[in-house]
Amino acid sequence: LHMALLATILSLIIYWIIRDRYRVRNLNGKHIFITGCDTGLGNSLSKWLDKKGFCVIAACATEKGSQELRSCSSLSLKTVNLNLADSNSIARAVVFVTEQTAGKGLFGLVSNAEGTAPVGPTDWLRIEDFHSVLDVSLLGLIEITLKLLPLLKKAEGRVVNLINAKGLMAFVGGGYSLSKWGMEAFSDTLRIEMQHFGVKVSIVEHGFFKTEEVNSDIIEKHLFKLWNRLTPDIRDSYGEKYLIE
Repeated sequence: LHMALLATILSLIIYWIIRDRYRVRNLNGKHIFITGCDTGLGNSLSKWLDKKGFCVIAACATEKGSQELRSCSSLSLKTVNLNLADSNSIARAVVFVTEQTAGKGLFGLVSNAEGTAPVGPTDWLRIEDFHSVLDVSLLGLIEITLKLLPLLKKAEGRVVNLINAKGLMAFVGGGYSLSKWGMEAFSDTLRIEMQHFGVKVSIVEHGFFKTEEVNSDIIEKHLFKLWNRLTPDIRDSYGEKYLIE
């Protein structure tokens, strides 16, 4: 019994030693850039990391989102406007991050962005419906990651890609699941390539958050919108009952 207790205590001590080795220390001066901070997970993460003492640079799509975030954070938190579907906007954000880090490099890049997600059978959709998601949630995130890699390599920082696990279940047509699987593949490749430079790449597959609850009324309204723009032959192939059921 005594030997078992001693072994348990020793195991806990070893665990604590190993765990503490991976804790980030000296947070002051470490810059973290987070996308998608107007609301939801990106917003909450920005506030939490700001309280922890990191130098947070939060990218928001709207001025309202930026003002709300600054109003309840420390003065060290900075915001920048970012439209991930616009290469010029991405370039301006990269310049801002470069100026803020002042030669220190970027300690962390947290990519968290959700493009608009038309929901419906694949042949109800047009190519622009796919672009509305992929241009933001996949190509936009890839573009800003590529442009920030020099800063991440300089600081031997880390990339954390937040991926909603519901997008990994391909149960509906459109670009949403495509964007999530695409980010998984991009992250896995980047992780292998960046090991040489000391840059870590992680994927966090999260579930629903309270702020992300699905509004069935909005989905239903969008389905009817898609239905009404269908050509008669596609509509006839499904039949009115398909939409109601």
